[in-house]
Amino acid sequence: MSENSNEVKEVLLQENEEFQRLAKKHQELEERLTFLSGKIFLSNEEKLEEVTLKKKKLALKDKMASLIREHQGHETMGHGEAGHARPAPA
Repeated sequence: MSENSNEVKEVLLQENEEFQRLAKKHQELEERLTFLSGKIFLSNEEKLEEVTLKKKKLALKDKMASLIREHQGHETMGHGEAGHARPAPA
C-alpha cells in the first residue's frame, strides 16, 4: 500500500529540494495574499497582484501535487507491485 499524500508531503519536504523550494514559495505567496486580504481597500495594482498571486500559488500547488503523485508511483513500484508488462511482439 502506498503512503497517503500527507505522509508523502512530509517526506518530500525533508528529502526533495525542488519540493522544498516550491513549498517555500507557496508559503511566501500565501503570506502576501493574507496581507492583501486584510486590507480594507485594494488599489487596482493590488487587485491585479492578488489575482496574479492566486494563479501562481495554484500553479505551485499543481507542481507539488505532481511531485507527490510521482513519489507515490515510485513507492508503489518500489514495494514489489509489478506494472502491467506488454508481451514482446512476435
